Amino acid sequence: MFIKRIGIDLGTTYTLVHLPRRGIVINEPSVVAVSVEDKKVLAVGNEAKDMLGRTPDSIIAVKPLKDGVIADYQITEAMLRYFINKTLGSFRIFRPEVMVAVPAGISSTERRAVIEATIAAGAKAAYIIKEPIAAAIGSDIPIGSASGHMIVDIGGGTAEVAVISLGGIVASTSVRVGGNKFDAAILEHIRKKYNLAVGEKTAEDMKINIGSALFLEDKLTMKVKGRDIVSGLPRSITVVSDDVTEALQNDLEAIIAAAKKVLNEASPELSADVMDKGIVLSGGSSLLKNIDQLLSRTIGVPVYVADEPVLCVAKGTGIALENLDSYKRSILATK
Repeated sequence: MFIKRIGIDLGTTYTLVHLPRRGIVINEPSVVAVSVEDKKVLAVGNEAKDMLGRTPDSIIAVKPLKDGVIADYQITEAMLRYFINKTLGSFRIFRPEVMVAVPAGISSTERRAVIEATIAAGAKAAYIIKEPIAAAIGSDIPIGSASGHMIVDIGGGTAEVAVISLGGIVASTSVRVGGNKFDAAILEHIRKKYNLAVGEKTAEDMKINIGSALFLEDKLTMKVKGRDIVSGLPRSITVVSDDVTEALQNDLEAIIAAAKKVLNEASPELSADVMDKGIVLSGGSSLLKNIDQLLSRTIGVPVYVADEPVLCVAKGTGIALENLDSYKRSILATK
């Protein structure tokens, strides 16, 4: 019997869908536009994100996941159904088996909500895999070996830090710091320093274009438009890369502290393995300039950014689905 298998990285900011032997087929924002009056879903993904901050009172654009977990069950179910249907077509003979990556630190209730939403969205069976495991598999880390490997997966809502050995997580922690927190910190910093209110999209552009985890010798600049808080009129300013670096210090310190905590909890043998092999960074926020250098300097361990870090978790779910028997010990729950 022919049954499709789908791997889903259900992220706070973006949802990625992986099909075995085809790779990543969907990479769209985790945003849903909903009618206020009857709660009808009007748009999902790219189309819904374009509506953020621009909708009339009758429509709201919602991010149904907060810090990597379901904040709105019904809208998450509608979003999952949209992505499954877009991947396989709404008219199909067989219901697919779906594996969803979730933060390592979520509760059993939150895991159950993901499984139930996935089944309700049209899955025949739902499997849950912890994000650090999926990220490690997608980063080509041999997680089944009797050796310690450390992964730091920094997504939109959470940073997942784990030491993995023999297919399982030996020590881990999850901090609710990621790309969204970075954007909010930049937005707040610009508001306080320049009395300028800017949008989330502008803050994200600043992070991508001139953001750095370390202060740069050759400063980068960017022209930013927003609303003057005092006069209420439009105004533009030139922002320097140091502004972004300064804004991100507290959140970056939280990620460093999480990495140190996990290394302290691992056995001396595993810590020695990590010293030898280094730490692998994955997730979209690991693309922040010099974040690998910052972690390496503060922790004293080599740090490497994975190839295609944005895709690691989604690729990992797809590989785990293709090799279910091999990864059974690494999979959290099924239904």
